[in-house]
Amino acid sequence: MFAVIKTGGKQYVVKPGDRLKVEKIEGNPGDIVEIKEVLLINTGENLKIGTPLVESALVTAEIIEQGKSPKIIVFKKKPKKGYKRKRGHRQLFTTIEIKEIKA
Repeated sequence: MFAVIKTGGKQYVVKPGDRLKVEKIEGNPGDIVEIKEVLLINTGENLKIGTPLVESALVTAEIIEQGKSPKIIVFKKKPKKGYKRKRGHRQLFTTIEIKEIKA
């Protein structure tokens, strides 16, 4: 059994027991999160494709950790003009573990 879910503007193929790093989801480690944006569910003998979402489908996941990705340096420069800008960015992420897929 697997499903295709959408969270944080990205799509993921998930099955029970998978661990994913997704865009930040509000909550604390140990909290249970319900993802309602399910695009496809395959139960083995039955395939449901949403238009765009599968009705009454739900994926439950547990938040494992909240964190920040490594720093990325954004450097802009225009030659001969004295223009330089250096910025850093650390993207927030949430690690989740898929617990259950309900069709």
